[in-house]
Amino acid sequence: MTTTLADSWGVHSAQFWLRGKQPEKRVEFSERSGMWNVYGHREALRILADPATFSSDIIRVVPDGTFPDEDKDALSAGNLIQLDPPMHTKLRKLVSHAFTPKVVADLEPRIAKVTTELLDAVDGTGRLELVENLAYPLPVIVIAELLGVPASDRELFKGWVDGLLDNDEEFTLNEPTEKQRARLKDRMEVRQNLIDYITGHADERRSRPREDLLTKLIEAQVDGESLSPAQVANFANLLLVAGHITTTMLLGNTMLCLDAHPGEWQKARADRSTVPSVIEESLRFLSPFAAVARVTNVEADFDGTVIPPDHMIMVWVAAANRDERTFTNPDTFVATRDPNPHLAFGRGVHFCLGAPLARLEGRVAMNLLLDRYPTLRADPDARPEFQPSPNMTGVRKLPLLAG
Repeated sequence: MTTTLADSWGVHSAQFWLRGKQPEKRVEFSERSGMWNVYGHREALRILADPATFSSDIIRVVPDGTFPDEDKDALSAGNLIQLDPPMHTKLRKLVSHAFTPKVVADLEPRIAKVTTELLDAVDGTGRLELVENLAYPLPVIVIAELLGVPASDRELFKGWVDGLLDNDEEFTLNEPTEKQRARLKDRMEVRQNLIDYITGHADERRSRPREDLLTKLIEAQVDGESLSPAQVANFANLLLVAGHITTTMLLGNTMLCLDAHPGEWQKARADRSTVPSVIEESLRFLSPFAAVARVTNVEADFDGTVIPPDHMIMVWVAAANRDERTFTNPDTFVATRDPNPHLAFGRGVHFCLGAPLARLEGRVAMNLLLDRYPTLRADPDARPEFQPSPNMTGVRKLPLLAG
């Protein structure tokens, strides 16, 4: 069904693996983008597990003039996904306590209550727009409450996040076109709206601390020094954005998989112990974040293909999750696949901090959907709308008929 999904709904051409295609080479250089592409599972695993060789500090190789000078430094300050150890390790510890197994497990009643309230709001209509009615508001409410910003502002967040993600072009290190410069300028302005919003709440916490993550970031010290306002804002911004968009896409992608394989919906209804496996397979089959970037600190040799130092690599984890060397029948959705060593949440020191929370939100939401609806299927008269970015796989809209 993957080929049908991709061809019918216009998945970006960069995501060739969604059409059941295997790359000619697992590691290759792209003249068009000026970067290396890595598609294989074992190659991706090697890169993600070795931050000493493959750095997350990608901004250093972005050509001057791509970002305004002040923005290039501002993008990295306190941004976990662009930091290497030891600073990455130190900053990650500041919030890791908020995502321990016990803390996450204790959130289950709240997640169930929010899910129930959201579904009650559309009960009896026979329809469910999954993203608008559930997959977006649920994780936003949860992460906003943890961070300490008003969940009632979620429509503000949505407008800004949609603006950040509204990009259908592949990133390039080559000279950008005027169109690309204009789009980047627009996205930087949207990002600044988010930063200004969080900075305003952070300033309020300095005089009126609370029991929330934002206060803890402000009060935290690393090597005896407090985080700068830019570090606090970037750190909180990452938690807010990444803390909801992953679950939003996870829920949408899981429903896409079940819609394409309706028998699996009934199997999950009959045996709820399979729900976590269904979610894991959807993460492999339609990986939300299709690619992550790294930069070589030193020369790296992949079976004779040598990547020089200071070269950017796009690690296509979604393609790696379709590698036939690791996964049997990789283009087939197998709800009970075991083992399932997918890389959708990354691996190594940058393994997704919020993965336990995303999995819990997905499990609770899917079980409540199964409880409430004997059937859920895509509306044949209203096609899903995908995220335009080639680096992401997920829906912006998913109209469902609820039986």
